[in-house]
Amino acid sequence: MTGIKNIGVIGAGTMGSGIATASAASGFKTLLFDIYPQALDKAKGSILKGFDKLLEKGKFDAAKHKASGENLVIANSLEELKDCDIIIEAAIEDINLKKELYSKLDEISKPETILATNTSSFSITSISTAVKNEPGRVIGMHFFNPANIMKLVEVIKGSFTSEKTVDSVVDLCKKLGKVPVLCGDTPAFIVNRVARAFYGESLKIMGEENKDAKFIDEIMKEEGGFAMGPFELMDLIGIDINLSVTKSVYEAFFYDQKYKPSPIQQKMVDSGLLGRKTKQGFYKY
Repeated sequence: MTGIKNIGVIGAGTMGSGIATASAASGFKTLLFDIYPQALDKAKGSILKGFDKLLEKGKFDAAKHKASGENLVIANSLEELKDCDIIIEAAIEDINLKKELYSKLDEISKPETILATNTSSFSITSISTAVKNEPGRVIGMHFFNPANIMKLVEVIKGSFTSEKTVDSVVDLCKKLGKVPVLCGDTPAFIVNRVARAFYGESLKIMGEENKDAKFIDEIMKEEGGFAMGPFELMDLIGIDINLSVTKSVYEAFFYDQKYKPSPIQQKMVDSGLLGRKTKQGFYKY
């Protein structure tokens, strides 16, 4: 249905690398771009190492291992993505930066190229206003971390998104081995809106009752059956990213107090304690 063969991914961080991994392993030529060359080098090494591990574990045969590695291509400029059939953006959660980026993509891409954002909180309709040439090709495609493993993908239709674009992205998700779920263009969509309480109430308990992260995480895992506690998960996602999403949801709901960001998170971000990526967050790594 889609005719998608070449996938561009913008952002070589945790999410972008995971999306590129899933894409390359599923047989698509995958062009990965980031404005920071060192991030691209790190991502490429990590992705190829992951393919090696899958080969060692018998989850890849030799042919798939070779093809997956060859499918991954490092792009040194945004213009190299111009012939991609879909471009999936996984840049930082900054609405102005995203709009600027989509304006550039509007200029360099084919009119039929799907422009998908991995935003976890911003309005798809708002982002699509930066695209003057066929805004119906802009859609939300929200993966979850780690994107190469987690099955769910929220597919978000903005006010201008065409049905053809929705159908193509749903079909692509299935080819990537994912489970697409259609969502309305509401703040934080489904999962992240529900998750605000998971993080927010845990942070309130920490502050009000002076309980540490390990205590709360262990209770949530032992009694709640969660695979990871809220603080472990925030460290994995990145405390700065989690805080940014919370702030955008808080603003989008006109400062509804139930979405209010925590000063604990703000203090940690100000101190550079961002979780696994800085080797220290709520835990040391």
